[in-house]
Amino acid sequence: MKTVKSSFKFHGGVHPDYNKELAAGQPIEELPVPKTLAISMSQHLGAPAKCIVKAGDRVLRGQLIGERNGFISVPVHASASGTVKGIEKRLGPAGGMADCVILETDEVQEDAPALPALDWKTASIDDLRARLNDAGICGMGGAGFPTVVKLTPPPDKRCEYLILNGAECEPYLTADCRMMMEHPDRIRAGVEIMRRILGQPAVRIAIESNKPEAIAAMEKAFADIDGNVEIVVLPVLYPQGSEKHQIYATVGRIVPEGGLPIQVGCVVENVGTAAAIADAVTKGLPLIRRVTTVSGDAVANPKNILAPTGTRYADLITFAGGEKMPPAKIISGGTMMGFNVPTTEIGTTKTTSGLLLLSKDRVFQYSSQPCINCGRCVRACPMQLNPAAISRSVEADDIAAAKSFGVMNCIECGACAFGCPAYRSITQHCRRAKAIIRAQIAAEKAKAAAAKNAK
Repeated sequence: MKTVKSSFKFHGGVHPDYNKELAAGQPIEELPVPKTLAISMSQHLGAPAKCIVKAGDRVLRGQLIGERNGFISVPVHASASGTVKGIEKRLGPAGGMADCVILETDEVQEDAPALPALDWKTASIDDLRARLNDAGICGMGGAGFPTVVKLTPPPDKRCEYLILNGAECEPYLTADCRMMMEHPDRIRAGVEIMRRILGQPAVRIAIESNKPEAIAAMEKAFADIDGNVEIVVLPVLYPQGSEKHQIYATVGRIVPEGGLPIQVGCVVENVGTAAAIADAVTKGLPLIRRVTTVSGDAVANPKNILAPTGTRYADLITFAGGEKMPPAKIISGGTMMGFNVPTTEIGTTKTTSGLLLLSKDRVFQYSSQPCINCGRCVRACPMQLNPAAISRSVEADDIAAAKSFGVMNCIECGACAFGCPAYRSITQHCRRAKAIIRAQIAAEKAKAAAAKNAK
């Protein structure tokens, strides 16, 4: 194992104020089980899990409460023992509504029987993949893509590089950094399990240079690992944690337009996901809790909190000492790709990396102005798009034009809007266009299927 500096720099990118010092020095603290949890059936990319419990049922911690509901889906487990008070539609971190199991927890927690531990060195690949599915493992760094799907490449594709994403380039967030510092052995075990599943590819561990303690911890944990393994120190540049850009920054390969990483022989997984994989295989534990950074200048004691999924944001804030001052904005996630939330009654999910409370000194109101054709968004866009042209097209309701400008390749990183002197809502325009195009595609497929069935 060796440590190297990245030899590749992607186009564009920006340098927001990172503000990681607020929580970076705070060790992970475990939150006592809250009295009430709101466990969503939609904690991942793809189809929501199918709820299999009802009001009045008593469930145990780790018990299956939501079945996988399609190929792109993962099961959901109870993150505490208690009584189901009801199944309700609740607002999620990104604004959508989903079925949630409202659980009144027990004072004394009782665990469901754990899945049998597997020896990852001797277990079959099929058994290892089945375990990741049964444990409800999904990506914990962003969209929540089902891990078992990502670790099952098509028969004609081979994974040459397993890239471990420890960049954590979003401002304020430090959960992944603390995981690397405090649990590097779990992360290593997860990496070795993934390597076995994928046929022993080379490993690249990507960490930004502003995390020297995490780099040191990972160097120690991986010092004696066999095979082609490198820690790649990345320059501090947002969005360094983007999957496609991390592939380029670590191995110099370019994912084709509309393509997936496996098309260039790569699989990317988050460091938190690696630790969850280790727990699922070696301990039989489902993914029912995660570390979330609670930070910002309006929270009394910024912390990195290990909490059960379904924990209300309000309970996280209370555990972090409450509000130091009235927050002007509460953001689920980071300031670049996170979502402003209207209530703290939202429950955490497997992908809740951060919760930020920002005072009026950190946010301001503005009015979007006409584009002045300065080109800053074009220079900042890591996907080499023309965000200004896309934005103007969406404002004119010309979605076809937005599509022709490549809006479907937008990764919604926010770099374009970050430096826009006209304060244009470019990222929101891109999201709107993509949603409309996806709806059009779905409608066309449904129409074609109906026509086929009518014959």
